Amino acid sequence: QVQLEESGGGSVQAGGSLRLSCATSAYTRIKRCMGWFRQAAGKEREGVATISINGIRRYSDSVKGRFTISTDNAKNTLYLQMDSLKPEDTAVYYCAADWRPLLSCGDGSRLSDWGQGTQVTVYS
Repeated sequence: QVQLEESGGGSVQAGGSLRLSCATSAYTRIKRCMGWFRQAAGKEREGVATISINGIRRYSDSVKGRFTISTDNAKNTLYLQMDSLKPEDTAVYYCAADWRPLLSCGDGSRLSDWGQGTQVTVYS
């Protein structure tokens, strides 16, 4: 059963914007951390952003100031607003969640559960 389901990926010109969504209603564990990580072809997983159950947000240096993570609890949805996109942002983006009582949500690259991913392609 898919518990985290991403949508909103696509192709966009450099400088443009995309908003990714992640439906989380099927994730029945407590969502102490939620976040996004990405993986480009041939590269390792890279954390992008996280938001804790207390609303604390963290961003990787590569996206800080351009990406915004948010939640809509009424809709059980996690978002990632991506502005000023660059070709180096091209990757498969994964929504992630963690129920464990972590000291910190970190950068999103080590959360326990994740969806199937959505492709984001930024062309110059």
